[in-house]
Amino acid sequence: MAEQDALDGRGAEAERMRGGMYWSGDLAYRDAAGFVYFAGRTADWLRVDGENLAAAPIERVLLRHPDVQQAAVYAAPDPSGVGDQVMAALVLRDGAGLTPQALEEFLSTQQDLGTKSWPRWVRLASSLPQTPTNKVLKRTLAAEHLDTTDPVWERVDRGTAYHRR
Repeated sequence: MAEQDALDGRGAEAERMRGGMYWSGDLAYRDAAGFVYFAGRTADWLRVDGENLAAAPIERVLLRHPDVQQAAVYAAPDPSGVGDQVMAALVLRDGAGLTPQALEEFLSTQQDLGTKSWPRWVRLASSLPQTPTNKVLKRTLAAEHLDTTDPVWERVDRGTAYHRR
């Protein structure tokens, strides 16, 4: 891609032009009163068991837990080789004592979290990689997947119990 950019001189910005309009990658919806709400980014969608899931609603649920300071949800490759699985990186508050069992109990009480939205893997990080403007670099987290020294909890496929990997 970089080679093509150098050849045509347009760069990555040209890819964002569609039908004469700039495509930001932001998703939004308008309610009946005409108010527009930010709903996430196109890059933050996962395909789990044939169903499209947005990362932002899962992050909001995880951030409800009193021990969670930061949450990033992103796609991880499904071990079956088809589609994605949900992976979450969490930064816990100082002194937090979140356990796999406590997370399982918390998630089971969240009525707006479908079973496919439960993270398959939960990475407990001391910090999340960020841009200079403090946007979490999910592509870095996704590229690392399970190749980390951070503790990772895993949920058995279709189960609800987490255990340390």
